[in-house]
Amino acid sequence: MLRAVTSLTSSQPDTTRPVLDLQVTSLDLGGLPILGVFSLQVKRGETLALVGPSGIGKTSLLRIISGLERDYGGQCHVEGVVAMVFQEPTVLPWRSLRDNIRIATGVSVAEADQALADVGLAGREDDFPSQLSLGQQRRLSLARAFAVKPDLLLMDEPFVSLDPELVEEMMELFATLRAAHQVTTILVTHVAEEARKLASRIVTLGGTPAKVISDVQNKGAYFQLSASGVTSSKS
Repeated sequence: MLRAVTSLTSSQPDTTRPVLDLQVTSLDLGGLPILGVFSLQVKRGETLALVGPSGIGKTSLLRIISGLERDYGGQCHVEGVVAMVFQEPTVLPWRSLRDNIRIATGVSVAEADQALADVGLAGREDDFPSQLSLGQQRRLSLARAFAVKPDLLLMDEPFVSLDPELVEEMMELFATLRAAHQVTTILVTHVAEEARKLASRIVTLGGTPAKVISDVQNKGAYFQLSASGVTSSKS
């Protein structure tokens, strides 16, 4: 699924400011405190992995940033356009792959077809989601997110339920797209290896209600950006 929202203060992102400036004072769901008091700023070009125990509030935090959750205490400012990819591919089963991208993003036929080609689905434009494997549906989700040319990409466990070999393939695909589009990313994951390989920064949530308990730079990311694209190192 994709949701695109724009900054309320400017139609043109200010590249000198953080892509995300978030101040949270509280979030309660069903009467239970989920998020406590903390702040989070994300610089342009960062890939931030958001980690922590299951149920700690990572998905809720993404929903706040995307604009899907508004009943919280605090303020959230995003410079530019946000795209969000959820855990499970959310598609229109009765529409073609091309239409799944165009309806969600408003891009042209040519742009939709290029987005599909970029994720290895060239020639499948007129197919339907039911004709795709789970891995291919995840590729469709990535194509749809990158088609909108987001300033901030939110990804909620995008590689869950995939075989290890396919996870590695999808991580490299994401890293290639990220390098090509220079998109700032927040990635929720339960898998430490995914955070280590993809993220330039790892933020850990903990406690009840949750707050940031660790915020560290990850200089040894496996997938690195270079002038020519993506390189990898097993350091």
